Amino acid sequence: MKTKPGRPYPLGATWEGAGVNFAIFSEHAEKIELCLFSSPKDRVEAERIPLTERTDQVWHCYLPSLLPGQLYGYRVHGPFDPAKGHRFNANKVVLDPYAKLIGRDVRWDDSVFGYKIGQDDLTFDDRDNAAFAPLASVVDTAFTWGDDRHPRTPWHKTIIYETHVKGLTKLNPDVPEPLRGTYAGLSSDPVIKYLKELNVTAVELLPIHQSLNDRHLVERKLSNYWGYNTLSFFAPQIKYNSPINTMGAVYEFKMMVRSLHSAGIEVILDVVYNHTAEGNQMGPTLSWRGIDNTSYYRLSPEDPRYYMDFTGCGNCLNMRHPKVLQLIMDSLRYWVTEMRVDGFRFDLASTLARELYEVNQLGAFFDIIHQDPILSQVKLIAEPWDVGPGGYQVGNFPPGWTEWNGKYRDNVRKFWKGDGGMASEFATRLCGSSDLYERSGRRPYASINFVTCHDGFTLKDLVCYNQKHNEANGEGNRDGSDNNDSWNCGVEGPTDKPEVISLRARQKRNFTATLMLSQGVPMLLAGDEFGHTQKGNNNTYCQDNELSWLNWNLEADQKRFRDFVRKATSFRKEHAVLQRRSFFQGRSIRGAGVTDVSWFSPAGKDMTDNDWGGSVRCLGMRLAGDLIGEVDDEGEPIVGDTLLVLMNADSNTIPFTLPVANPFHRWERLFDTADDDAPPTLFDPSAVYKLRDRSMVLFRTFLDTSENPTVAIMQGEKKK
Repeated sequence: MKTKPGRPYPLGATWEGAGVNFAIFSEHAEKIELCLFSSPKDRVEAERIPLTERTDQVWHCYLPSLLPGQLYGYRVHGPFDPAKGHRFNANKVVLDPYAKLIGRDVRWDDSVFGYKIGQDDLTFDDRDNAAFAPLASVVDTAFTWGDDRHPRTPWHKTIIYETHVKGLTKLNPDVPEPLRGTYAGLSSDPVIKYLKELNVTAVELLPIHQSLNDRHLVERKLSNYWGYNTLSFFAPQIKYNSPINTMGAVYEFKMMVRSLHSAGIEVILDVVYNHTAEGNQMGPTLSWRGIDNTSYYRLSPEDPRYYMDFTGCGNCLNMRHPKVLQLIMDSLRYWVTEMRVDGFRFDLASTLARELYEVNQLGAFFDIIHQDPILSQVKLIAEPWDVGPGGYQVGNFPPGWTEWNGKYRDNVRKFWKGDGGMASEFATRLCGSSDLYERSGRRPYASINFVTCHDGFTLKDLVCYNQKHNEANGEGNRDGSDNNDSWNCGVEGPTDKPEVISLRARQKRNFTATLMLSQGVPMLLAGDEFGHTQKGNNNTYCQDNELSWLNWNLEADQKRFRDFVRKATSFRKEHAVLQRRSFFQGRSIRGAGVTDVSWFSPAGKDMTDNDWGGSVRCLGMRLAGDLIGEVDDEGEPIVGDTLLVLMNADSNTIPFTLPVANPFHRWERLFDTADDDAPPTLFDPSAVYKLRDRSMVLFRTFLDTSENPTVAIMQGEKKK
C-alpha cells in the first residue's frame, strides 16, 4: 500500500476526502506499526504498515487510498520492564487513544492481557490478541447542522435531568420499538415532549464515551451499565446506536443533540477523565498501557510497577504530562465543537486537580480550562471528591465551576428524616450555600442541588429503605454506600399500610418541593418524578435490566406525584425570586422589618439565636419578591411575588402563625405537601395555620383589592 509521510497533527485518524492521516503519540516506543483490518471478524490484520515518520514523539503516516469505515489498531514495540513502568508488548494490538468510533468491541480472552494470566504481572505474554482486541474505525464527520445553536440557558434558569440513554427509553411504549434505548429514542418526539412538560432545560447523560464491560462482570452475566469505565474519550458508545440507523453512532449522536437543541434542551455529558478501563497492574492491555504506560498513568514513585489510585478503580491518568493534558483537552473540545454538547460533569474531579498528592485547585488542568476560549464558555460541573487523601473538596473549586453539592444532599435528607440540630445548616443550603461559595466570589448557581442521583437510592427508595439491598450485584451486599441518611417511614421495603404509604408520598413531595424552592441549580434523577424503584439497590452500576430501566406503566399514585413534580418545576420556572444570581444580603425596606430573606418561628416572629438552637425542626422562610436587587437583560429591575415557605420535619402537627404582610395583601396557599388536593386558598396575615407533621406549605402574597375580600382562616382559627 502506498504511504506518504503525513503530519503529526491532528492526533488520531483523520479522513480528508482523499485519504487518511494517522498520528499517535508515544514517548518511549521504539517502533510502531499501523494494523489494518478488513472486517470485525478478522483474526489477524490484513496489512501491517510501519510508521517511519516521527515528529516530536508523534508517529505518523498518510494513506491516500483509505476510506471511512476502515478498521485499524496499532502494535507498539518497546521495553517490557514493569519494574521501571514500561509494559510494551507488540503481540498486542492496541486501540488508538483518539479513536472517534469503535468498530469492534473487546472480546474477552486471556490474550488481551500483557502478562500471563494466572501468574504475576512481571511475566510476558507472547500470544497474539488480534482476534480479540478492540478496533477503531475511521470516521467521516460530515453532518448538516442547519441552524442548530447552543441554547446557552443561564445557570440560574437551569433545571437538570440526570438520565441514562438506554434506561430512559428502553421500556417506554411511546417510543418506537427500534429506537428504544438509543440516542434516537432519547431525542424522539414523545421524550422531548415529556422533558418539556417537566420544564427540564438540560439532560445530563451518564457516560456515553465507549466503555468496557469488565471481564468479571461478563462472566457473571452482568455489565458495566453506568459506563464509568472509559475505553475511548472520543468515541460515542456504539450500543446506543439504533439498529435502523446505517450512518453510525457518531451521526446518530449528532442527530440527538440537534433535536434536543431545537427544543431548547442542553446536553451535558458525564465524563470520566480520572481513570481508564485498563485498571491496575493486573488489568488488560487495551490502549494507553501498551502505547506508553509511564506517560499516560500516574505510577508509584517508589515502585513504578504499581499505579497510584485516587479513584478506587485501579489507576489515574497522569495529569502532569503535557500529552495527557492535550488528550483530555482535545477530547473536550471535540465534544463541544464537533458533537456540539453544552457542558460536562467531571466524575471524581478532585483527581484531575492532583499534581502530586494534594488536590490543587490551581493545577494545570484548571489553568488550561480557564484560558480556553471554547471550554471556558460551556457548563462545567465538578463532582468535588475522590477517594484519595484530602479528596473531599466541596466548595473549593475555582470560579467558573459549579459543583455537585453533597452537603446539600446530606443535610436535606437529615432534616426531613427528623434529625435534630439541622435547621441552621438547612437554612444555609436553601439559600444557595453561601458558606461554601460566596467567599471565592462565586454565585448561588455554583451549587448543583440534588437529593438523589444515579449513585445511591432513588427518591422512592430513600423513603422506603433504611439499609441498602444490593444482593443482585453478586458482591455479598458489600458494595455501595452504607451512609444513606434514608428513612423507611416505619417499614422496610414495600408495604400495604395506608399510613406508611401516605407518609412516604408526603416525604417525596417534601424533598421535591425543597429542591425546587432552594437557591442554586436543581437536579432531578430520571424516574424520581414518578417513583422509580431499584428495590433498595443503591449501586446499580452493573444492572443493565429492568431494575435500572424506567418502567413507564404508571399507576394512579405515580401519575399524581409526576403531576406534583411538574407543578413544582413550573413554579420554579415562573418565579424570579427562586432564580437569583446573587446571594441574599439581608437588605430591608427603610422603616420596616422586611428583608430579602426572613426566617420565622412558629409564633410568626423573626427567629432569634435561641430559636435556631437545639433540635428545632419547624421554621418559616419568606423570600421578598420586591427586594431581589437584580436587573434583567434590558437593565430593568427584576420584581416577583413574595413567597412564604413553612417547613415542619417534626412528628407532631405544629400551629404556625402566619407573619404580617403589606396592607391589602393576603397569603395565598399554593400547595401543602400534607394534602396534595388542597386548592389555592387565601389566608389572613396572623392566622394560625395547622402545619401537619412532616409537611411543607408554600404561600405567596396576594393583593386583594376587592371591597370585601374573601379571606379563609385556617379551620376558623385566628391569632388572639
